[in-house]
Amino acid sequence: MTRRGQLVLVAATVVAVALVPILFASLQLGYHDDVRATADYDDDPSVDALRVLERAVATESASIPSQYAWAVNDSAVTALRTGLGPRLDRLQTSRIEDGIHYNITYNGTATQQWKDANCPSGPDRQFGDCTADRGVVAQDRVGRTHILAVGFDVTTTTERGETTVTVVLETSGRSSR
Repeated sequence: MTRRGQLVLVAATVVAVALVPILFASLQLGYHDDVRATADYDDDPSVDALRVLERAVATESASIPSQYAWAVNDSAVTALRTGLGPRLDRLQTSRIEDGIHYNITYNGTATQQWKDANCPSGPDRQFGDCTADRGVVAQDRVGRTHILAVGFDVTTTTERGETTVTVVLETSGRSSR
């Protein structure tokens, strides 16, 4: 064996010996690649409900501008809430078999606060007035009613307890300037 071959063999041995403590340390610590995802899902089933609500609000609000003039914005809000009704009913009992129940109600206070923070007033605004009505924020855009946001309180009940989340879901037409 040449001198170079011996040097390579010694270097490989040193690297192998250095890796042994790392191997033992990793075996002692244990490893599970999905611990965080499982813990998040189990700890807060409200996340699923919020995803479903977000899709439902986006889908249901999309047709409102073509159907309702601003003069009848209260009818637009009623139509939105009526359209969301069956989806909310299904969602509330969708995970009963898993021991999870959702109670979903509209939150008028949260939507009023959202309106105050996101709907500018004065002569420099790009669109018309906003209104917060029964948990829904609507805006006048060229005489048509556009839904900007919908507020909910989502109470999730499991065998471990009850959690309430307040959320204001913005629609795709949310730019209120």
